[in-house]
Amino acid sequence: MDLINPTYTSPEARAKLRHQFDTAIPCRHLALDNFLDQEIADQLYSNFPSIDSLNVKRKSLNENKAEDYHFERWHPAFSKVREVVGSPEFCQWMIEVTGVEDLRTTRDSLGSGVHQGADGSYVDVHVDVNMNPEAGLWRRINLLIYLNKEWKDEYGGHLELWDKEMKTMHQRIAPNHNRAVIFYTDDNSPHGYSKINVPEGETRKSFYTYYYTEIGEGFKYRDSKFRSRPDEPFTKKVVTGAKEAVKIRAKQFLQALGVKSLDFQDKNKKK
Repeated sequence: MDLINPTYTSPEARAKLRHQFDTAIPCRHLALDNFLDQEIADQLYSNFPSIDSLNVKRKSLNENKAEDYHFERWHPAFSKVREVVGSPEFCQWMIEVTGVEDLRTTRDSLGSGVHQGADGSYVDVHVDVNMNPEAGLWRRINLLIYLNKEWKDEYGGHLELWDKEMKTMHQRIAPNHNRAVIFYTDDNSPHGYSKINVPEGETRKSFYTYYYTEIGEGFKYRDSKFRSRPDEPFTKKVVTGAKEAVKIRAKQFLQALGVKSLDFQDKNKKK
């Protein structure tokens, strides 16, 4: 826990954060500035892997970004942060802050990694898949740490948090350097970011970690699903809805056949 800002780690701070998390709208979430030790945050920023080197390129109607999780290819600071946010001590902190018991993370692509987007990058509003099929665990909490120095408001790329009905965007959080966002991922947490407009050489960077519990009472498999914003063109809404329906049916079919991994896009693109 030595890499986490001590402002957030005392018993009093944990209790305060728990209250903020539980009362946040439209979903349970926190936005915490200066989350990591400043030196390690700056090391992550200065040594962030180039976007061309990231193995997974997601480009479709609903997203345009790159991601990866091969820590052995990156600066040691990335592995150091992964070890801290995956440690029993940090998981206990996350349990106390969120109220979700028995949290842990994994070492695969659905554990920790990085996201990055160049000019024009976007991820339409969506809800996340709620399972790690390889590990057989229930996905409960997302941790995003943004690593963007001198990010200007006009660049866009703010994390949007919408209500379940997709009528109102309640939160618009800038991806500022060393800002962490923690949120409970379920049907009540549609999120995404609009197309960014950045100068050549600038990118939107983040470090992610997902936290899980054993599958238990109340679990019902939910695939990731893009949701249309109210102001999106009618044609895009129709195509998005049709595409998502086909994707979900295809994955259900594969699951019925006993295919363990439901993310065939990752299987084809990760090296």
